[in-house]
Amino acid sequence: MKIAILSRNAKLYSTRRLIEAAESRGHSVDVLDPLRCYMNINARESSIHMKGKVLPFYDAVIPRIGASITFFGTAVLRQFEMIGTYPLNESVAISRSRDKLRSLQLLSRKGIGLPITGFASQPHDVPDLIEMVGGAPLVIKLLEGTQGIGVVLAETRQAAESVIEAFMGLKSHIMVQEFIKEAGGADIRCLVIGDKVIAAMKRQAKPGEFRSNLHRGGSARLVKLTPAERATAIKAAKTMGLNVAGVDILRSNHGPLVMEVNSSPGLEGIELATEKDVASQIISFIENTAKAHRTRTKGKG
Repeated sequence: MKIAILSRNAKLYSTRRLIEAAESRGHSVDVLDPLRCYMNINARESSIHMKGKVLPFYDAVIPRIGASITFFGTAVLRQFEMIGTYPLNESVAISRSRDKLRSLQLLSRKGIGLPITGFASQPHDVPDLIEMVGGAPLVIKLLEGTQGIGVVLAETRQAAESVIEAFMGLKSHIMVQEFIKEAGGADIRCLVIGDKVIAAMKRQAKPGEFRSNLHRGGSARLVKLTPAERATAIKAAKTMGLNVAGVDILRSNHGPLVMEVNSSPGLEGIELATEKDVASQIISFIENTAKAHRTRTKGKG
């Protein structure tokens, strides 16, 4: 197959591993910077261009689209979808998962465990918002934040009110969540491919920190999932419509709680922690599903 990887940097660990895995299985791979792509959208023959040339047809495209370029990146991915290329994750699913509030609303509708979450726009609603999530301590999150940036733990009610009002004053969209103390500064990243969790790691925050992100100095190790955790991760990915997803789960006194569903999970941490070849399993999944995609596409023609 001819595979395109939408990535801004071919040297990133995840991109390199996907290239290696695909080429080792006999596929040809091109890494395309989505911001360097531009599109011809018309009723007769839509196309994607780069550096003055029309890009060739690709059998499959692997989107590694950063949160900061979601709008343009998903537009490019939609164009690939329009011309018949198989997307590992569809553009609509990526957009759905990147909207933190929308994704939590969809997960809650499916009965998937979540931390109690509040959302409001007016300062006079803040006292009730705090009560809604069980009072302080509580977690305040910027809807646009990634990798733990824009996440604040408010230890007291006064601190919570001050931080929330400050964010609102800056016209920033935030959500407020209950603090799951029993998680002990740890979460579980489940790597879902299709209808299976193929790898899982426990991420532990460094001392004095409550955010377990590896980018913030957290550590990671192999973890054994409970049946409930495994089922929750698979259901969360399916609810978002993602074929490949990183599902972040907290262990609470009332079962597994989903924190986030990541449509472009990094491979470095989980491959090193679990010693599993996740990249090759992703390519294997594409081999199996792209063939079915081509059959369906031909059938429509």
